Amino acid sequence: MVDAEGFVEHIRKLVIANRGEIALRILRACHQLGIQTVALHSVADRDAKYVRLADESVCIGPAPAGASYLDIASVISAAEVTGANAIHPGYGFLSENADFAERVEQSGFIFVGPKAETIRILGDKISAIRAMREAGVPCVPGSNGPVPSEPQALVEMAREIGFPLMIKASGGGGGKGMRVCRDEQALVNAVQLTRKEAAAAFGNDTIYMERYLETPRHVEFQVLADSHGNAIHLGERDCSMQRRHQKVIEEAPAPGITDAQRAEVGGRCVEACRQLGYRGAGTFEFLYENGEFFFIEVNTRIQVEHPVTEMITGIDLLQEQIRVADGQPLRFSQEDIKINGHAFECRINAEDPQTFTPSPGRITNYHMAGGPGVRVDSHVYNNYVVPPYYDSMIGKVITHGMNRGDALLRMQGALQEMVVDGIRTNIPLHRELVTDPAFVAGGLDIHYLEKKLAGQ
Repeated sequence: MVDAEGFVEHIRKLVIANRGEIALRILRACHQLGIQTVALHSVADRDAKYVRLADESVCIGPAPAGASYLDIASVISAAEVTGANAIHPGYGFLSENADFAERVEQSGFIFVGPKAETIRILGDKISAIRAMREAGVPCVPGSNGPVPSEPQALVEMAREIGFPLMIKASGGGGGKGMRVCRDEQALVNAVQLTRKEAAAAFGNDTIYMERYLETPRHVEFQVLADSHGNAIHLGERDCSMQRRHQKVIEEAPAPGITDAQRAEVGGRCVEACRQLGYRGAGTFEFLYENGEFFFIEVNTRIQVEHPVTEMITGIDLLQEQIRVADGQPLRFSQEDIKINGHAFECRINAEDPQTFTPSPGRITNYHMAGGPGVRVDSHVYNNYVVPPYYDSMIGKVITHGMNRGDALLRMQGALQEMVVDGIRTNIPLHRELVTDPAFVAGGLDIHYLEKKLAGQ
């Protein structure tokens, strides 16, 4: 049993419906809460560390994710045969699949995440923007709904919004289904192409338009909400260091964001949670330009970069996420949340640092970084074989310091210490980035890394 401070009443045994470092992170949170764990794995992941550490494990299929980690029936069947009563989806895979969340709860299990209807509302970009406008969350000027199919009406709407425009798939995500249009001549063709891509990629050809911001930063707010009407935010993270819309380095708090801005925008996110009846952990993503915030989307799950928020607030987001799913009220009010120092996270990927080609294979020598203020979240070990079937991330290096400079110095040292032999990794790229004078100064926009890599 755990003490009253970390008490969970209903969840006895939890299925970890994911893999990699997040599976290990969930397992550790469960053990600290006195919850038994069931690790699901594909054939390719049978020797993973979290599979060995879990109380039980179940192989749910062959290596391809579509036949294992994305197979809803297999996940629910594993929960049934092991006597589990809760399922945690982690991030990626089924984590933001409303049908999965619905099936989990219809089957009598606790889903560690928002309600299915909430995931549906926020998973559709158009309905999400409508919900944010109703809650007073600042949004990018745009179509406020699907774009018209009639060319003249389309052009008139575009003129009203103002060029350049970003054309987006309503059901898109991860940088897919987006196209920039800079003038009227290209508009109709750009809309038609995006519509076709959206239908092929997401099974939904609904698209919308919004003003394209030229040099924004990517700043996001972490929220927690329970089923009793309580919601809080835990400050913001800057995730502007990106390549092909994929985050590479994150930090918290975001450079240059004032306490007043944090309170204002974070408060609007909290109000949106209350109006939506949001339950669980979530992230409100924004573009930030010229001192203004513009809503992008809500991620209805735990984020890869959650550790930087944990480091500056001292709150274990995974434990709180599980407690909320258990039906417990939040243990913290907004006044309890204090920002302490600064934190960075570098995502370590098994890939060539110059070509970004995936580099699966056996790790022949592995040494984690250490020291004060250094944390490594990783599921790999000496002789671990990185499989070729999944995302290339093999871990995250996180550092915390009393201020941004202190945390950055610790990250520079940690990356020098880190050894991963036998495969290629992006550690050399990270070593270069954390000593880049522009990055050291802070406040870079989302295009900086792409331009740097292109030699611009």
